[in-house]
Amino acid sequence: MAIPLEQALAVMVSTFHKYSARQGDKFKLSKAELKELLTKEILGCSSIDWLSIRCIMNDLDVNKDNEVDFQEFACFLACVAMGFNDFFKDHCQKQLRKK
Repeated sequence: MAIPLEQALAVMVSTFHKYSARQGDKFKLSKAELKELLTKEILGCSSIDWLSIRCIMNDLDVNKDNEVDFQEFACFLACVAMGFNDFFKDHCQKQLRKK
């Protein structure tokens, strides 16, 4: 049985490949694949517009090949995780101040 962090890493990798294998290079996300991944896996059922996808893609696509490889995607997830950490850290500090 995998430990929680190992399971989380496996989900990150398998989710990337679930979407990257749909069109073109099976090891990279196209704009359409990135949009679908973000919409279904991060935003829930909320839709994201193409202008936002273009901006996100521009930020993530470090090598400017118009696709997001796993390394670029992993950096994105790390930034999202840091944002969550900052949110919860600030939230906990505010809760302590209220007591």
